[in-house]
Amino acid sequence: MKVDVVVIGGGVNGTGIANDAAGRGLKVLLCEQADLASATSSKSSKLIHGGLRYLEHFEFNLVRKALAEREILLKNAPHIMWPLTFYLPYQAHLRPVWMIWLGLFLYDHLTTRRKLPASRKVTFDATSPLESSIKVGFEYADGWVDDARLVILNACAARNRGASIYTHMRCIQAQRQDDYWCLTLRHKDNGDVFTVHSKAVVNSTGPWVNQLFSEAFAQPSPQAIRLVKGSHIVVPRLHSQPQAYILQNEDQRIVFAIPYEDQFTLIGTTDVEYQGDPADASISSEETDYLLAVINHYFKQKITTADIVHSFAGVRPLLEDESSSAQSVTRDYKLALDTVDDRLPLISVFGGKITTYRTLAESVVDQLAPFFPQQGPRWTADSALPGGDFADQASLKQHLLQHYPWLAPSFCQRLVRTYGTLSFHILAEAQTETDLGQHFFADLWQAEVDYLRSVEWAHCAEDILWRRTKLGLQATPEQVQALTDYLQHNTSTTA
Repeated sequence: MKVDVVVIGGGVNGTGIANDAAGRGLKVLLCEQADLASATSSKSSKLIHGGLRYLEHFEFNLVRKALAEREILLKNAPHIMWPLTFYLPYQAHLRPVWMIWLGLFLYDHLTTRRKLPASRKVTFDATSPLESSIKVGFEYADGWVDDARLVILNACAARNRGASIYTHMRCIQAQRQDDYWCLTLRHKDNGDVFTVHSKAVVNSTGPWVNQLFSEAFAQPSPQAIRLVKGSHIVVPRLHSQPQAYILQNEDQRIVFAIPYEDQFTLIGTTDVEYQGDPADASISSEETDYLLAVINHYFKQKITTADIVHSFAGVRPLLEDESSSAQSVTRDYKLALDTVDDRLPLISVFGGKITTYRTLAESVVDQLAPFFPQQGPRWTADSALPGGDFADQASLKQHLLQHYPWLAPSFCQRLVRTYGTLSFHILAEAQTETDLGQHFFADLWQAEVDYLRSVEWAHCAEDILWRRTKLGLQATPEQVQALTDYLQHNTSTTA
């Protein structure tokens, strides 16, 4: 198989790069050693944000870039991203008022705001879920994102533009040979091996970026990285109000408490130095206690480990900048270009954050331009992701209910917030719920499961319940087993 570019890594950066390159006319192959978004890219705080706390570390360029991207992403994916209001309770002994106001002023003015309101001071009354001693705070706006679906939709967009997407496919060797790269790929499930010839390679493997250099490229990495684990817990919803909270802690870190999947609150994150395989990362008891303590300090409703319904941990590959603590390590990224006689480029991605994935991808493909004179211009800033071609969620819900009046409102809302206009492909000609086939639990039906297998590379119950959807929060072990049995005994063509 011969292609222009092989992208190694199926996280948000890799799929973003594949989509951008395919849209500029390049023949692209992406390989991912597990499921798409199976590592860091599905284990974020689910925010599209500039990073208010990064201003304390004087990362003005990063914040400006992220804020500009926030506007673009909210426009291009209104089904999986939407504005979210944050309250920052004021604690006089942690940060002075002038520092918070300065930070919020910069946050409001480092770039043009179109979709989000300016920050302001707020007061908390008896209806506040916060402790009664907390009287004032600050309000600002950022964005929510379904991180895993952002990855999936970029992969779908890349495929729609001609890219080949291979999951469960590990790159075991990559060598320059004469006029091309020769890459050996091995399927993790059946062991099948095949060879790809490519004119360029992109190493976008996140926390495995240096490991790929030693194992597949047999050469040293040009950049040191620092692996930092961030963990989250999910509990039943702490309050019924729509806003999220950004909570200051004594150690100068912040913790988010974010409304999550209607019934829950997502709490995180931590910053812990990490050693070992990123695929094995999990929350520690110390991290759990840390998050519980912060929440219980601020909120009237107290929680314990017994309230935790789910937890996850992701390993972030941060640029090694000799910072003294994990929380102060830069969240910016670096691209390293390596060639031989100005030929056969290898571009490696170090660092980054989900908010800046699109501009990172754009920069990578820009660096490929000298090697591909036929390459087209930049295009992703004004292109909706699959399913995002609609004005707003309310109008799309109404449109869906006109076509499918039997849809339960909660089911309709989940479809809109997961698939956007792609919901019509799942529901197709169904006249009633029973036309959707086997019912698994909640509002998960066979039609959606089959769609996810045939279109979105889903292989197992975990892929469906935690990355294509978040229905794992509602599933019992027996229901997970029933879905697993269906997937094992009913074969279908997969993406």
